[in-house]
Amino acid sequence: MIHIVKTGETLAQISRDYRTPLRDILAANQIANPNMIFPGQQINIPGFPNPDTIPYRIDVSTTKRRLRLYNNGSLEKEFPIAVGRMLSATPFGNFFIINKAPNPGGPYGTMWMSLSKQHYGIHGTNNPSSIGKAVSKGCIRMFNKDVEELARTIPLGTPVTIQP
Repeated sequence: MIHIVKTGETLAQISRDYRTPLRDILAANQIANPNMIFPGQQINIPGFPNPDTIPYRIDVSTTKRRLRLYNNGSLEKEFPIAVGRMLSATPFGNFFIINKAPNPGGPYGTMWMSLSKQHYGIHGTNNPSSIGKAVSKGCIRMFNKDVEELARTIPLGTPVTIQP
């Protein structure tokens, strides 16, 4: 998997976002000085599949509060979601699904899927009446049955685009 360095990012933060040890990222990229990265640089994240080999893509619209699953470019399914509230908005950008954790408990419902941005994910909910609203701390909430179906369908490394 390739990560494109954004302005202000550090290798330490990229390591945390992908939950990959910094030493592994340094070794995979033959980087001697972790402070010498630059915006636009391609960083290989070891341990993840090449996204070009994954037929699935997820597109999230925060204003429409919909998550769309595409398979080989064709819309396969659309799900209602809840998104972040005004003071803790859902982040925009391009991310990847980096892990799945069934039964995380509490407000996360029956499934948690981490995004390649620390502290953010797609998860179920113990409050189904929140779906369709802007109420989360930035994560994407789904009905438990929907997030379980999504988790069964997509592999790790699936690209996720979040936009207004």
